Amino acid sequence: MKPLLGIFLAFLIGFSTQAQDKKAKELLDQVTAKVKSYNNIVIDFKYSLNNAKENINQDSKGTVIMKGNQYTLNFMGITKIFDGKKTYTIVPEDEEITISTLNEKDDSAITPSKMLTFFNTGYKFSMDIVQNVGGKKIQYIKLIPTNPKDQRKEILMGIDSKTKNIYNVIEIGKKGTKTTLTVNSFKTNQPLQKNQFTFTQSKYPKYYINKLD
Repeated sequence: MKPLLGIFLAFLIGFSTQAQDKKAKELLDQVTAKVKSYNNIVIDFKYSLNNAKENINQDSKGTVIMKGNQYTLNFMGITKIFDGKKTYTIVPEDEEITISTLNEKDDSAITPSKMLTFFNTGYKFSMDIVQNVGGKKIQYIKLIPTNPKDQRKEILMGIDSKTKNIYNVIEIGKKGTKTTLTVNSFKTNQPLQKNQFTFTQSKYPKYYINKLD
């Protein structure tokens, strides 16, 4: 789950491009500009994992709320809150909370500043197929990792041609695993609670607190 969710949570804020597919670049520029115009974004998504060879088929749902340099993610029973400085991972099943400080020098760290645009470096991209999904025209862009050691064969990013919002992300592994993250609901500029991105320890009196730094 982590690679694809990382990619999905790496879709926001700008990116740099080289001399690749001009139309793909123009579309990605439009997606980035649209994302930057929102005060906040609330997404309900579906995550699917499939591997025919291993007979694996798993589906899960989740939500993510993003505003500026903050986010709240709920997925597979786990809540992750990032308040701009620290990440709080809350696991009710284990009654444990892990707290870590963001290392801004870590390029691999997933932060809101990378959400909804993950292709800063490390990918070649080009326009791919167009599909009609429930009346929506979805334009796909194919991304190929430039690192030969990358275990992903390719990534397909579907973009709603009308709204310029992300519809889905499909990751295909070299060993046959296919993961798909589909946006079921994409809402913007929603009224949020004042403490939406605030961790309140008093709510978890019996939880074990694991501070990594």
